[in-house]
Amino acid sequence: MLNATPLLRLYAGYRLRHLRTMDAAAMQRRTLLALTARARDTRFGRDHDFAAIGGVGDFQARVPLRRYEDFWRDYWQGPFPHLTDVAWPGTIPFFAVTSGTTSGVTKYIPCSREMIAADRKATADLLSYHLANFPGSRLLAGHNFMLSGSTALKEPAPGIYSGDLSGIAARTMPWWARLRKFPPPAFEAIEDWREKIDRLAPLSLDADIRSIAGTPSWLLIFFDTLAATRPGAARRLHDFYPDLELVIHGGVNFAPYRSAFAEWLGGGRADTREVYAASEGFVALADRGDGEGLRLCLDSGVFFEFVPVEELDRPDPTRHWTATLETGVNYAVVLSSCAGLWGYVLGDTVRFVERDPPRLLVTGRTSYTLSAFGEHLIDEEIEESVAKAAAAIGDSASDYSVGALFPDGGGATGGHLFIVEFAGGIPEPRRLETFARVLDEALAETNEDYDAHRAGDFGLAPPRVHAVAPGRFAAWMESRGQLGGQHKVPRIVNDPDLFAALRDFMGCA
Repeated sequence: MLNATPLLRLYAGYRLRHLRTMDAAAMQRRTLLALTARARDTRFGRDHDFAAIGGVGDFQARVPLRRYEDFWRDYWQGPFPHLTDVAWPGTIPFFAVTSGTTSGVTKYIPCSREMIAADRKATADLLSYHLANFPGSRLLAGHNFMLSGSTALKEPAPGIYSGDLSGIAARTMPWWARLRKFPPPAFEAIEDWREKIDRLAPLSLDADIRSIAGTPSWLLIFFDTLAATRPGAARRLHDFYPDLELVIHGGVNFAPYRSAFAEWLGGGRADTREVYAASEGFVALADRGDGEGLRLCLDSGVFFEFVPVEELDRPDPTRHWTATLETGVNYAVVLSSCAGLWGYVLGDTVRFVERDPPRLLVTGRTSYTLSAFGEHLIDEEIEESVAKAAAAIGDSASDYSVGALFPDGGGATGGHLFIVEFAGGIPEPRRLETFARVLDEALAETNEDYDAHRAGDFGLAPPRVHAVAPGRFAAWMESRGQLGGQHKVPRIVNDPDLFAALRDFMGCA
């Protein structure tokens, strides 16, 4: 296969020079004004007087924050799937179909051709960052493997398609990228996840895989299937894909999976690079090393705002943007995009570690707060504590979910149940006790409210931990019809019915 990396290197040199000199606030202001100018004659643009917008303050005064349900009710549901000049000029040709991790509600996220182009630009930036950190790269001399959900799309109306975002990307992929894409189209369209990975694992060994991308949990399941093709062989990706140089991951916090990936990447030279890509648009990319923060995508068709999490549900929350954001604050992400989303509450929370250029860490979800007893634990605090506790017993948590156990009378105190799948199998009782103790200590150290409630076991009982065998969370997700692709195991389960169903499946008392 012709090595196209030199052409990518030429582009990367130009693009990286541009990024180094970019003024974040000026670029985001230009992006917002360009977006509102394009959409001024749409129904949404007329309703919110886009013609009179001359700056960020004008926009924020005219456009309130909205969630998906608000857009669906007020603008999308009536004409769906024919969204023509509703919130973005022209007809929306694609809808990315997602389901809420805890609610399961199906969402149809508009995806315009401009958004598709913006996503390609962000992907090119990711590859540019890789080349900058991997000077000897030959990335485009072989195949790039995307481990995604089914690429099959439905056609709810002539010329309008809906489905997994990976299916939209596959349908709109430029010809030169198709030449270097793995797997072949016939395998991409397979909907059964187990059948898909069982067939892709041996097939991929005959391909020259240079990069692989996917959600960490599903990548590890695929790697296990790959290992089964060569019983007794070392569990190292380098032995299966000798020229692998890039592993792209995103969708969930990487901390619980870091040690497992370190084992798989041992002895090789593959670089790991994180992406923060939502169905609504690319948000940020890793331009540095693992854990150093993700750089905000400033000129990819999206204007970003950041609302302090504690203010999100107030009538008049503070709406920061790149000119006013602060480091160390837990923000809810709000975006306005070239697909007709305006003041849209994405549902994710982030914390900035740098302002120029803006670099962030993903801290969780706005709906992922565990506070059944006033403890106010957020996703990030729980993730870090679980990772610390697992490390204390020389293991890692492949997957886990946590929910509240409410007292049933008799003076009992409520608490939390952690259902954990360890990479090394079910720990023996003494190690499991250590895990629970370190977990409790880590949560108390990172969160004052939790520490106060745990004092003397008065307001909150110690966490209970139920370990399950490897593969049990995948089996549970399969039982819900959510195995593979963009589906994620819910970390914090606040829905009592869903948590009861999970406990029953896992055999928890």
